[in-house]
Amino acid sequence: MNDRTAVIPSIPFLALVFIAFLCILFGANTVAIKISLSGLGVFTTAGIRFSLSALTILAWAIFTRQPINIKKGQLHQLLIISAIFFTQLSLFYTGLSKTHASRGALMANIQPFFVLFLAHFFIPGDQISKRKLLGMLLGFAGVAFVILDKKGISSELKIGDLIILGAAFTWACNGVYTKKILAGLQPFQVVLYPTLLSGPLFLVTGFLSGEIMVNRLDYSVVFSVLYQGLVATSFGFVAWNTMLKKYGAVSLHSFIFLMPVSGVVLGGFVLGEPITTNIAVALLLIVTGILIVNMKPKKPAVPTIIHPGRNV
Repeated sequence: MNDRTAVIPSIPFLALVFIAFLCILFGANTVAIKISLSGLGVFTTAGIRFSLSALTILAWAIFTRQPINIKKGQLHQLLIISAIFFTQLSLFYTGLSKTHASRGALMANIQPFFVLFLAHFFIPGDQISKRKLLGMLLGFAGVAFVILDKKGISSELKIGDLIILGAAFTWACNGVYTKKILAGLQPFQVVLYPTLLSGPLFLVTGFLSGEIMVNRLDYSVVFSVLYQGLVATSFGFVAWNTMLKKYGAVSLHSFIFLMPVSGVVLGGFVLGEPITTNIAVALLLIVTGILIVNMKPKKPAVPTIIHPGRNV
């Protein structure tokens, strides 16, 4: 089937700037997580973040009179999403505790390519076109450059990279399953209930696992956790979906490439992480792949719900 160019609505300049700013905020989240992990345990960090997110989104839903109650038969769907969400973020936070934020941002942003692959088999009518295949190949080539990077790379960094790659695949499974059931759920419900259920579960897991829950607590650690829970997740969810309703998925998808760019650049400038030639090439390949996949969709794009699993 030939691709047809979708009609993209005109967006005011300030709205364009704001959408780009949101994508940069989402990309910066890997840096914030890395900073928080310097003072808090893996599960403790995730638990505090998603407990904050859940309470904030719940307050927003009540204030705006969103339908919080779920229909009969939807509980098991939300429990499945929550279980995958917990597994996904457990892997991501564990992997990021072992590798650099910049490398983690690249590995995490391979998720859209996993989604394309899985959707081809599990979502009717969502086949991989030649354009999408090219984008996927570029994206996975970028991953190869990250994994094959040997300059100053320890075995622990590579283990962290592979764990995050596993998190990205799990995240993609969550995304495909969510697409299949989204018709019966409100977008914010897909965000609210997994965070509401997983926040306390992360904290309990941290306690039972014997991890050092609080190792150091200073302004940078506190701010980074607040950034994750209140800025990247809660504010990000409300702002992204507001823009999504106003301007459509096609327009917003054009800016997603800024997420890995933000993560890599800020990882280098804020944390002093090395941006090697392999990392630079990987970034170029992944960004190009994202741009190719999101250009000229053959049908209106399925709205991307920014949730705690998307903006890691």
